[in-house]
Amino acid sequence: MATLLMSKATAVWLVENTTLTFDQIAEFCALHPLEVQGIADGDVAAGMRGLDPVQAGQLSREELEKAEKDPGYRMRVQESKVRLPDLKRAKGPRYTPVSKRQDRPNAIQWLIRNHPELKDAQIIRLVGTTKSTIQSVRERSHWNSTNLQPLDPVTLGLCTQIDLDFEVNRASKDRPAPIPDQGATLLPAEVTTSMDAPERKPNLDIETVFAKLKSPRREREEEGDNF
Repeated sequence: MATLLMSKATAVWLVENTTLTFDQIAEFCALHPLEVQGIADGDVAAGMRGLDPVQAGQLSREELEKAEKDPGYRMRVQESKVRLPDLKRAKGPRYTPVSKRQDRPNAIQWLIRNHPELKDAQIIRLVGTTKSTIQSVRERSHWNSTNLQPLDPVTLGLCTQIDLDFEVNRASKDRPAPIPDQGATLLPAEVTTSMDAPERKPNLDIETVFAKLKSPRREREEEGDNF
């Protein structure tokens, strides 16, 4: 079975350029529907450039049009015609050209804001920085913190989209999917019918209650007898 490359960037493109449902995009890109909704709301993958899966050869135009007409249809990833060489990941920080080193704090801020699940070691591998620099950006104690702007490291040329997706997927692999807020719920029956429930009133003696009650007419008659 073919595997989709750069799933999050593909989801960004599908959200912006198609009428597919969140469930269709989530299943095609192997993401959670709430994550796709976050992309549409701008809370997830903000600033990320979308990747056209049709142009990349991983989705046919006919398959896309069929899915747009039928919300229940699930698209299939087709085998990409582009063969990528196996990447050999070297240990240690990535080498960053001198001309791009000044952009690293901006990239760190972008990663911290958009991918808080990334560990410091992963950020170091992506942009070739140090742990102390990451800490200073996170705590806003960096010497140039007032001028920092979150910028996509892919756009800056500090890493590739494949590397970024690899680290994000690796960080979120064991993270449980967020549960939407369902609001207040009713108490179960065993609680509401319990004798200890605050709404449960003790049994009252009906005769005792009525014995204490007198109609206004009866009271007036008794008052008249007294005079």
